[in-house]
Amino acid sequence: MRWSHGSRSAKRQGKLGEMFAWSTIKETTLALLSPRRLVPVLLVSIPLIVAQGRFSSEPLAVAIAVVDCLAFVLIAPLSWRVLFPEDVEVPYRIARMFAYALLGTSVVTILGVLVPALFSMRQTFLTTAPSLMVSVALFLVGGWGLGRDIGFEASLSRERARVASLAREAEMAQLLALRAHFDPHFLFNTLNAIAEWCRDDGETAERAILQLSSMLRTILQGVRSPTWPLAKELDLMKALFSLHLIRDPAAFALEWNVDPTAGDINVPPMVLLPLAENAVKHGPAAGHRGAIAVHVRRMGDSVLFSLENPGPYRGARPGSEGLPVVERRLAVAYGDAVKLDLVAAGARTRAEIKLPAQGPRPGVMV
Repeated sequence: MRWSHGSRSAKRQGKLGEMFAWSTIKETTLALLSPRRLVPVLLVSIPLIVAQGRFSSEPLAVAIAVVDCLAFVLIAPLSWRVLFPEDVEVPYRIARMFAYALLGTSVVTILGVLVPALFSMRQTFLTTAPSLMVSVALFLVGGWGLGRDIGFEASLSRERARVASLAREAEMAQLLALRAHFDPHFLFNTLNAIAEWCRDDGETAERAILQLSSMLRTILQGVRSPTWPLAKELDLMKALFSLHLIRDPAAFALEWNVDPTAGDINVPPMVLLPLAENAVKHGPAAGHRGAIAVHVRRMGDSVLFSLENPGPYRGARPGSEGLPVVERRLAVAYGDAVKLDLVAAGARTRAEIKLPAQGPRPGVMV
């Protein structure tokens, strides 16, 4: 059993090593093709190839030069990155440095000495002893420079992605708290009213408890969901208005004009609920009489939502929480594609939002 466990561990490590090697090869190759590296490499390689053809009489001299340059570009930086990953410990660096030097010397010797000997070639510009020494130096120093540069760039890219991911996670955690926003005053007042109805009107108390229970259950579902249909959002708003009307049936009339084809678009859960809370709080609850009107209609690739309540609009109120929550969540969900307009409509206040039919941006939890 011990051997079996060790075998599985060795296989797992082998697969991880293969994945790392393939990832490094792919990453290094793509990085070498970027103009900021490819252009300098060509500026070094092309003169060497031209000089090899100019000062050598062998027919295969240019081919040898091309192979030398390709070997340098492909092998030198890749071998550096494989031998010197980010997490290699310092004591092993000296041994790896010797391995890297040995590899560079071997590649230059094979291409500059053994291959020409195999084809019975005479000495060329790049296969003389001084040129071979320069080639070894270019391999070691160039591979070190390119390999480190590519490694640093990859590391920086991963760190930036990590920072962006952490920022998104922090934003999502904060938005989850914002999404759970629900006016506590309304909840406490409703519970107090239910307590009174329990003594005087048991039927109304039961209806209010069932309505509130259903509403809270829907809210908990919305906290866990990335999006839900607009129809469910509107049902939640209607339940909120119904609870207010149970407490005071004469507080306001509810005008509900909703296009049934608009209910299937996805929206961030409870993004409109604070608008409904504000409509009651700054309308009927503030002594203004009249209807609360909800209008939703489909307009091609978008849906226009509007909510009107009695009471004139006098600008943003200091310390307001509802509207900043809605604006922030809309900005995260849709970017600049959506804007909340809050305007005066005579003695009434109107909130309007034009929602894209395609829903929030992919991968955004709001």
